[in-house]
Amino acid sequence: MDLALKDIRRHLGKFVATIAGVAMLLAIVLVMNGIYRGNIEDGVWLIDNMGTDLWVVERGRGGPFNEPSRMPADSYKSVAATPGVVRASPIMLYTAQRDIGGRSQQFTVIGYDVFGGDGGPGRLVEGRTLTAPRYEMVADRKTGLTLGSRVPLGGDTYTVVGLTKGAVDSGGNPLVYLSLPDAQKVQYEQDDRALTAARAASLQRLLRAGYSEEQATRLLPLLSASSTNTNAVLVKLAPQADPQAVAQHIRDWLYFNVYTTDEERTLMIEGKLSRMSAVLGLFRALLILVSIVIMALIVYVLTIEKIKSIATLKLIGAPNRVIVQLILTQSMLLTLASFLLAYGLREAIAPRFPRTLGFTTVETGVTFAVMLVGGLVASFMAIWHALRTPPQLALGG
Repeated sequence: MDLALKDIRRHLGKFVATIAGVAMLLAIVLVMNGIYRGNIEDGVWLIDNMGTDLWVVERGRGGPFNEPSRMPADSYKSVAATPGVVRASPIMLYTAQRDIGGRSQQFTVIGYDVFGGDGGPGRLVEGRTLTAPRYEMVADRKTGLTLGSRVPLGGDTYTVVGLTKGAVDSGGNPLVYLSLPDAQKVQYEQDDRALTAARAASLQRLLRAGYSEEQATRLLPLLSASSTNTNAVLVKLAPQADPQAVAQHIRDWLYFNVYTTDEERTLMIEGKLSRMSAVLGLFRALLILVSIVIMALIVYVLTIEKIKSIATLKLIGAPNRVIVQLILTQSMLLTLASFLLAYGLREAIAPRFPRTLGFTTVETGVTFAVMLVGGLVASFMAIWHALRTPPQLALGG
């Protein structure tokens, strides 16, 4: 240990620079761990925080997250009448791209029944939830909105009454909560000029079909009525109810698809998130492998640089354990110092990272263990070369 520390003090600048370089590489590995875990956490956050027992969606659909689901607006009433159901709440979920918070950005709109329905804001950190039936909004801080902000959407203006933090969809986009009527209006509302053109085209079709102008004018509202569909129904069950039995009853009698929360999570993980998780997992594995190879090369090069010193030690009769201890100690100090610095860099990067980073003690510990084993392997490679060094090399042989 003393010999290793003396050598480090002698080449302190080079050793510190090496630690900094390896630490930046390890920091990328740790951040990639966070991206991988955060991608899954974002993907299932909305599912886990809806507070529902069953998800009822359109028949034959894997919705409402993996594909669109459209249900009649009053379908929740039939679901609510099912034995074992305490509450059935209609909900809308769709992604929008609008100018809010001073810039064009993508966000997901959650429309829910503000009077006792499920699906309301989670992670509320400021303000309150929605209490008025129209023109109020709860938004995530990621949108850049503040309490009291007035946000134009379509032909109406909404007031931000609450803010959430970390409420995101599977793509990491912030959530915006509206009342169900507001969410329906924002989604289905047409531009005035497009609506005028559609009405004129409908009027011409009615006139060509033989209706008088007066009759056609009266029929127009029926043809241009806006849709009031919902995307899903959230079901809260009675404590004694059997989820599978209730789900089967809804499938058989109401002709909807029904998923438990666990099944919905599985659909998301194995569907929408699967490809991205596979890509991130591959990059994580490659980064760890590259990090180990680079550390092995660095330790090997550091050993080669002092090969004549090692030959001198052998020439004066130093036992092999001194040489082994020298290389092993420096390799472990390099690995430990680099990992600690990388951990500090990760903590500094995480709050400013644009996506959610999910860190677990187990994954961090496994990464540390893998890097420690990598450092040991690198040491053994360098030790093997050092022990094969002939003592006469110290004399220029």
